[in-house]
Amino acid sequence: MTSLFPALTQDPSDRLALRFGERSLTYAELAAAAGAVGARVRGVGRVAVWATPSLETAVGVVGTLLAGVAAVPLNPKSGEKELGHILGDSGPGAVLAAPGDELPAALRGFERIDVDVHGVGPALAGEPGDDGEPALVVYTSGTTGPPKGAVIPRRAIATTLDALADAWRWTGDDVLVHGLPLFHVHGLVLGVLGPLRRGGAVRHLGRFSAEGVARELNDGATMLFGVPTMYHRLAEALPADPELAKALAGARLLVSGSAALPVHDHERIAAATGRRVIERYGMTETLMNTSVRADGEARAGTVGLPLPGVELRLVEEDGSAVEACDGETVGEIQVRGPNLFTEYLNRPEATAAAFTADGWFRTGDVAVRDPDGYVRIVGRMATDLIKSGGYKIGAGEIENALLEHPGVREAAVTGEPDPDLGERIVAWVVADDPQSPPDSAELADHVARRLAPHKRPRVVRYLDALPRNDMGKIMKRALPS
Repeated sequence: MTSLFPALTQDPSDRLALRFGERSLTYAELAAAAGAVGARVRGVGRVAVWATPSLETAVGVVGTLLAGVAAVPLNPKSGEKELGHILGDSGPGAVLAAPGDELPAALRGFERIDVDVHGVGPALAGEPGDDGEPALVVYTSGTTGPPKGAVIPRRAIATTLDALADAWRWTGDDVLVHGLPLFHVHGLVLGVLGPLRRGGAVRHLGRFSAEGVARELNDGATMLFGVPTMYHRLAEALPADPELAKALAGARLLVSGSAALPVHDHERIAAATGRRVIERYGMTETLMNTSVRADGEARAGTVGLPLPGVELRLVEEDGSAVEACDGETVGEIQVRGPNLFTEYLNRPEATAAAFTADGWFRTGDVAVRDPDGYVRIVGRMATDLIKSGGYKIGAGEIENALLEHPGVREAAVTGEPDPDLGERIVAWVVADDPQSPPDSAELADHVARRLAPHKRPRVVRYLDALPRNDMGKIMKRALPS
């Protein structure tokens, strides 16, 4: 089996690998510390990792993977009930944590292994096992029930990171900066394992801030990963911060993911820096599926083209293929390739339901394809596909249109029953000036002019803020009923 981290297992050097705040490790130091963790966990079926944004989390996960053991990242903000479910479902043989971390009661019955980032363990020439064996068990957000553990094989990590290297021209010379949590795919797989697979470096901010981004990019970092909330804050800070504008302008790559980046934030960043943010599309179960390429057009509102090795199709509700690439015809995204998870842990029925008979994974996301093949996601089937007046409408494009109105700060779009239309379009709006919100008729006309009359909201409801999760995604099920 090929190594996930050749820079660690083939003559590790004194080159910087990880930096979290003032603490850092070279590849040689990381190899030693990860080797010590690997020696402790080798032979254990699964190992939970208390995934704080720290060196200890990165060392713990890397050491576990080097030992051929599956890691289960735990969100430190998980409530007692959710944490109890994840632990009962995954049955870890031990939990890795930073010395001094106070763990909740649900973890006290498990063997605790403190991660020593200065530990020295046996050199690991390569990882045991094969490419199909589990590397991670990452639990989904559980919006439709208890979280499900997606079992991600080693080959999925390798193929996704190599495909991104191709799309983004990502090399060992790149230095990545981000402030993402480390209990999910974006922050952990892309944000930590990605640089280590390339032989490059990651500088983690600990806590995201515009000042931290400016400091690191102006000090030699070449890439920035973030979620829309982070890029929104950068866009807000840019007019008064010439150092931030200089930093973003000098970055080789600005990447946004985990949710759609509003068009107006794209444009504000581009206008202030001359650089465009590129977007990619992935899921816990699939890792990365598509991306705008570094040498491609960074077109706002799109997630680019399928990555190398990934097959992608759009299908109607009856399973028939959507052949049109007209930027209008909506279909569910289905994907197939080596980037996919293998199963939901202990959920054979859910696993079977997630795949078609010929092996395509049903993402539940709906999208359209532009004539040049670019994919534009317009929402989730469960919450964002609105059937109104005989049309199938994606909420995402209406949200982007609303966000182009100068009086709108945030927007979400849902459907609700209508006796005539089947469903009517409802816009939930946070006004830029709460004392003087834009008129609902004005917003409806604004959308109709930009998109089409049948896509205008029939109802506008004003809120002080939209409910969001830790990744900045709008939680539509939490909107007032």
